[in-house]
Amino acid sequence: MSNLENYMKQQAIFCEQNDSISKNLYSEYGVKRGLRDEKGQGVLTGLTNISDIKAFEYRDGVKSPCDGELSYRGYNIKDLVTGSKGKRFVFEEGAYLLLFGELPTDTQLMEFQGRLSDCMELPTNFTRDVIMKAPTSDIMGSMTRSILTLGSYDKEKESLEIPNVLRQSMQLIAAFPMLAVYAYHAYCHYEKNESMYIHRPEKDLSIAENFLRLLRPDTKFTELEARVLDIALLLHMEHGGGNNSTFTTRVVTSSGSDTYSVISAAMSSLKGKKHGGANLMVMNMMDDIKSHVKDYEDEEEIASYLSKILKKEAFDQKGLIYGMGHAVYSISDPRERVFKGFVEQLARDKGREKDMTLYNNIEKIAPKLIAKQRQIFKGVSPNIDFYSGFVYDMLNIPRELYTPLFAIARIAGWSAHRLEELITTDKIIRPAYKSLVSKKEYIEREER
Repeated sequence: MSNLENYMKQQAIFCEQNDSISKNLYSEYGVKRGLRDEKGQGVLTGLTNISDIKAFEYRDGVKSPCDGELSYRGYNIKDLVTGSKGKRFVFEEGAYLLLFGELPTDTQLMEFQGRLSDCMELPTNFTRDVIMKAPTSDIMGSMTRSILTLGSYDKEKESLEIPNVLRQSMQLIAAFPMLAVYAYHAYCHYEKNESMYIHRPEKDLSIAENFLRLLRPDTKFTELEARVLDIALLLHMEHGGGNNSTFTTRVVTSSGSDTYSVISAAMSSLKGKKHGGANLMVMNMMDDIKSHVKDYEDEEEIASYLSKILKKEAFDQKGLIYGMGHAVYSISDPRERVFKGFVEQLARDKGREKDMTLYNNIEKIAPKLIAKQRQIFKGVSPNIDFYSGFVYDMLNIPRELYTPLFAIARIAGWSAHRLEELITTDKIIRPAYKSLVSKKEYIEREER
């Protein structure tokens, strides 16, 4: 251990002593930890017209859990998916809806997609001079650096005029797949001694199609692969104003900061393991389950091992079955309900029926075990993260790109919330903290 490391370890003791606050004081002063009440309900901090989440309903004045619903601008996500009837550009249609508040006509959608395609360009030598300059397995970090650097190329960086912010938002939506995939290929080349692939996006392809094209050495993909990824992007693009990265977007926007700084802050939030890395934890858990469960159809064997996970006797000893339960939803996650049919279709196409059986059985068994052992009565159901990692695995998307793929989808929602914050209010978000500091008499340095 170096002298610096040893010093930091010693000094950390002071941090732990002086920064520790008793949980009882939160109750005493009525402070909502994590901006949530005792039941996990988020504290109301704003208003939005962008999306709505429903997990409960009132019957005869009694609040009761119900099947979850998620709507974008008032349109149920299930209708957005089924209404597309297998057509391309579902993600782009959703992005148009979030940004402008209305469903586009065919003409409006094609023009919007064309404008996004025109934005699928990076400044001259940007890939070489910025993305390839410091290759790393931390693709989210690389993307954040790239986003901030793109701001230095924008002469109107600081302008908060809505047309300008809209331009910046659309350019970032279009650029995100390149920032992510190019960063991954640079990492593979310089850190893993693999071949370098830098493909150009094609303007007549969708965001989902271009992502697969940029990622794969042969640029090839099937219609089903692109369709399922397109749906995944649509379902991840927005989830209410209260999630951590979207709230971060609104907080930093309220300070008057520029678009590049705002989105970089949102990226830093999404990068956190408690937010954007859930599907990675599901995949790690599934790897562990597969190594300990021999028969994927044996429900008793599966239940036995899941019980060990809950009792902190297996996997990461955290006592969590990842992908099960949600902070908001109870009976069902509407995104998972919509997505599962496409997951099953892709599993059949990829010859992964055996794995699908394991997922189905865990989905059936885990909620009952969790409810029994944890005494949870609001309902436990699989969330979209339970299946999204499985889909990305079937699409041969490397795990380093799972969270960046989340960002590629969520940038549309962040942009919509930034625009709404700019248009709606000129108030900086400034919450209050109860101070526990007690007055102390200054001690001369020589006497300490």
